[in-house]
Amino acid sequence: MIRLCFALACGAAIGAERQFRQRMAGLRTNALVAVGASLFALLAELVPGLRPEGGRIAAQIVSGVGFLGAGVIMRDGLNVRGLNTAATLWCSAAVGVMASMGLLLEAGLGTIVILSANILLRVIARQINRQPASREETELPYRLHIVCNEADGVQVRALVMGMLSSTPLALHALQSRDLDSGDKQEVLAELFTLPQHQPLLEKIVARVSLQKGVSAVSWHVSNHSDHCFPFMQPGGELY
Repeated sequence: MIRLCFALACGAAIGAERQFRQRMAGLRTNALVAVGASLFALLAELVPGLRPEGGRIAAQIVSGVGFLGAGVIMRDGLNVRGLNTAATLWCSAAVGVMASMGLLLEAGLGTIVILSANILLRVIARQINRQPASREETELPYRLHIVCNEADGVQVRALVMGMLSSTPLALHALQSRDLDSGDKQEVLAELFTLPQHQPLLEKIVARVSLQKGVSAVSWHVSNHSDHCFPFMQPGGELY
């Protein structure tokens, strides 16, 4: 009972911080994970025949709690939420196992370290996030604009996609439409890449400019107002 109660107290202390921040796995969840891990590990201690299997039971607890943590991980658009909460559940299970083995001091120290990671490191993480990212390390949106004969539009799009497939340039969208002139077509590609990859974009532009039926090619760094819709005449040098 002493070991179980200590595991419960440690899990509750870890979960109280999660509950205060209104995370999905809060006070009761972390406490139950710690107690459950403690009970499974105590099984090997209480049953003489299972004593040699204690390490194997602990290993199964590690993998089992991993599946439990996956349930609190959610994707929100391009962001993933719940990773820290899942990691906290995993740590709560470790504290419960330590408490079940009579390592009460070590379990208490582990609880303090876990709380320090969730509380103190949060402040440091926020300070780091406030630092502006280096432009050279940030992917930027680029727009590739091509004007070609309507009959050659399919070949031009296939050429662009083929050349992009062997480069670190990430294709976000590829669109085309007929121009008012009737025999001309406009091809627009939205790309994402690092600024140091601009020479690759220049090579693609130079190659496309040699394609039969292509009358104009240009590229520029786009902004949020001209992503994908509507088609806008870009600036930059024409080839």
